[in-house]
Amino acid sequence: MKLKGKVAVVTGGNSGIGFGIAEAFKNEGAVGTISGRNQATLDSSVKELGADFIGIKGDVTNMNDLEQLFKGTFEKFGKIDTLVVNAGGVVDGVSLAAIDDVTEQSYDQYMDLNLKSAYFTVQKALPYMNDGASIILIGSSAAHRAVPGMTIYGAAKAAVIFLAQGLSVDLLARKIRVNTLSPGSIDTPVFGKMIPEEQIEQVKQIWKDITAIGRQGLPSEIGNAAVFLASDDSSFIIGTEILADGGLTNISLMK
Repeated sequence: MKLKGKVAVVTGGNSGIGFGIAEAFKNEGAVGTISGRNQATLDSSVKELGADFIGIKGDVTNMNDLEQLFKGTFEKFGKIDTLVVNAGGVVDGVSLAAIDDVTEQSYDQYMDLNLKSAYFTVQKALPYMNDGASIILIGSSAAHRAVPGMTIYGAAKAAVIFLAQGLSVDLLARKIRVNTLSPGSIDTPVFGKMIPEEQIEQVKQIWKDITAIGRQGLPSEIGNAAVFLASDDSSFIIGTEILADGGLTNISLMK
């Protein structure tokens, strides 16, 4: 029960990695809030998490929605000890693309969802957070390894990794630790948003083949790493990145 008595907010906690983190937090004694844009998914996830978690619908690119998320959490629980800035990823209806096919609008949409929203999620949370709290930004191995069509996404996540350093400096006086947790290829429904259904298993196999551990990660494994960063076990860790990617970034399988 490493998080017993702690209140957590997980953005995008209604599915995939975010739900895996929320579930791991619950298993370690935390209570709190998950957010998401899909009310049906949010409701089913809250039901699965149990009575100690609530769901607040909202879009992290909307400043008013962010304010309502943290205000609602504070009104319910009276404090916030941990913030997981997880919402991000693929923009609905906007495919990842190479530079020749990227418009200014699609560029802005990806940066808004994956970088701007991360910065302002932290800003809007701060008035409600305890001194000594932990903030976990979700990065990506894409920030370290170029993949066709993912330049904007990877660049946004590289900036998120730096945010952990810069925001840690800004928040030293409040003893709020900011760190980045960067997953590699995780087995979640996101693949269905990126590629045609008939190609999903083939693409997953490609990721397995280039990952040193020989498989995709699980949301629960990212959840376990997030528990560490949220708990007092990581009290001497600040402004850094944990790569939870099965060796995808640092171990080459070239023969």
